[in-house]
Amino acid sequence: MNKFTLAAALLLAFAAPALAQQDHGAHGAAATPSKLPAICLANAPQPATPMAMQHGAGATGAHTELMAGMDAMNADMMAGGTATDIDVAFVCSMIPHHQGAIDMAKAELKHGDDPWAREMAQAVLTAQEKEIADMLAWLEQQPQ
Repeated sequence: MNKFTLAAALLLAFAAPALAQQDHGAHGAAATPSKLPAICLANAPQPATPMAMQHGAGATGAHTELMAGMDAMNADMMAGGTATDIDVAFVCSMIPHHQGAIDMAKAELKHGDDPWAREMAQAVLTAQEKEIADMLAWLEQQPQ
């Protein structure tokens, strides 16, 4: 291995994790832990960092957008699941889970062209937004 190849390999090894964890805000990333109610984050390690998912070399912008919601969702679900009360932990984990579905549905509506898949995405978006609102309302009534 020559010096150039070694330098390139080291640069890639150190840069790839940082690039993989960049904010996917431009792609409609899911709710971040800071957007979860405080009751959800009382026991969460700080800061909650999204898992870096491999999107594959052949991934298009549409695929990257579809997966961006999942990246943020995974860390948020883990943070929400640390709530002391198991019922609260369940609901706190479900909020980012549903938000991930919303983000994926939005990517389908933006990039997809199959009528059935687009109809399914709209149904997911409508149902999940209502369920998130219901869960947030329930959390507001829980003892802090």
